[in-house]
Amino acid sequence: MTAVGFLTVDLQIPGSSSLKSKRKVVSSLTARLRQRFNVAVAEVDFQDKWQRCRIGVCAVSNDARHVDSQLRKTLDAIEAMGQAVILDFDIEIL
Repeated sequence: MTAVGFLTVDLQIPGSSSLKSKRKVVSSLTARLRQRFNVAVAEVDFQDKWQRCRIGVCAVSNDARHVDSQLRKTLDAIEAMGQAVILDFDIEIL
């Protein structure tokens, strides 16, 4: 059975002083997540805020536990990168 997981993460980017500097951080973050975890990543909200971002991460597998594990590792990696502060997150497995 196919399992699809979706992670939504609200981030604060404290060092950002413009949309350009925010985009640099978000682009770097999303590219690293795609490469490291083989997930789909996109900025889904707060595109016009300088220090706020919401990203969506999607993973697909044949095992729901694997999807959950992959999304939690992705969340840990976001925190470990130190480019942004996690304000809130939500994981949904379908």
